[in-house]
Amino acid sequence: MTAPGENLRIDGERLWDSLMEMAQIGPGVAGGNNRQTLTDEDAEGRALFQTWCEAAGLTMGLDQMGTMFAVREGTDPDALPVCIGSHLDTQPTGGKYDGVLGVLGGLEVVRTLNDLGIRTRHPIVIANWTNEEGTRFAPAMLASGVYAGVIDQDFALDRCDAKGKRLGDELTRIGWQGEEPVGARRFHAYFELHIEQGPILEAEGKDIGVVTHGQGLRWIECTVTGKGQHTGSTPMYLRRNAGRGLARVTELVHELAISRQPDAVGTIGHIDVYPNSRNIIPERVVFTVDLRSHLLPVLEEMVAEFHARAPGLCADVGVTFRTQVAGAFDPPAFDPVLVNRVRSAAERLGYSHMDIVSGAGHDACWINRVCPTTMIMCPCVDGLSHNEAEEITPDWARKSTDVLLHAVLETAEVVS
Repeated sequence: MTAPGENLRIDGERLWDSLMEMAQIGPGVAGGNNRQTLTDEDAEGRALFQTWCEAAGLTMGLDQMGTMFAVREGTDPDALPVCIGSHLDTQPTGGKYDGVLGVLGGLEVVRTLNDLGIRTRHPIVIANWTNEEGTRFAPAMLASGVYAGVIDQDFALDRCDAKGKRLGDELTRIGWQGEEPVGARRFHAYFELHIEQGPILEAEGKDIGVVTHGQGLRWIECTVTGKGQHTGSTPMYLRRNAGRGLARVTELVHELAISRQPDAVGTIGHIDVYPNSRNIIPERVVFTVDLRSHLLPVLEEMVAEFHARAPGLCADVGVTFRTQVAGAFDPPAFDPVLVNRVRSAAERLGYSHMDIVSGAGHDACWINRVCPTTMIMCPCVDGLSHNEAEEITPDWARKSTDVLLHAVLETAEVVS
């Protein structure tokens, strides 16, 4: 396969204009976006994307999980497509680029090929996966998980949001549930362009992150139960304070991760306290422990140590402790051939780059199970993401999409 010439570039201004126009749909309150999955705003964003795809000569497919597949035909009817994918849904306080850069970067790749009259042997598909964020319907990366066969489709469609609304019903309500069986469409290769969501690339002064691995993840939902009593009239030595159990487990999570640096992180980010009153000792605390590593043995070791130590820490302060798994995936190692094409493209284009591990979960982590997959990372200012202040520069967006263009073309095989 012949690599594209180094003078081949996307239209950076057109890409940036598309990002800014999409950001007008579902605006947040502080300059970002609130375009949560399967809301009316999500439907509007999908419709705009479809309009752009049709203007670029693409045909649109839609599967039963609502994932959109915009297709540019190849010259070989028997060749499997090269897919470029990410997501258009956002967090409640999301930025303008998380996920969106990957989808609209894919569209810009196709627009560039159209401008230059370039044909490829393999078709090129742009995917917008449903419910990547998982903020409204848990778990995250839901549609891509069903596609990869690791999440049951009926389970996914039955997920409910905080108001009791069912995912399948909301998908039908907004008019974006297709008839195509999930997983019926197979890929030759999969590329995902995404902002880093961390500070490493900017701190190191690098234009491109060549993603070699993703982090494995374990979400462990924990419930600590004590006894709700009056804060003023209950002596300290008679208290069964569920909040103390939370405090002890919080320190344990930090210890587990800090003792395995630089290969692990650990967080407690979601906490519900009951009855959550100023003058009642907490009788129950429900929280989620988030443990991650790109090394499976390290991840499994952390989980094992957590389960071995946390119950005793809680028992020592007179409270009970129980857990259930809320989410899990093993760390993916991305395809070395595709990783090398990304690295070579950055070098050919003269863009500074470094190998990096993706700290966040992405649809690519599931798709990696069923076809050769890799990711490309774009820097973001101060590493800030899942925040309306999330920011990238037009130059970063352009360069990372240039690399995507070159790696995809080499994989899709230029014929004219």
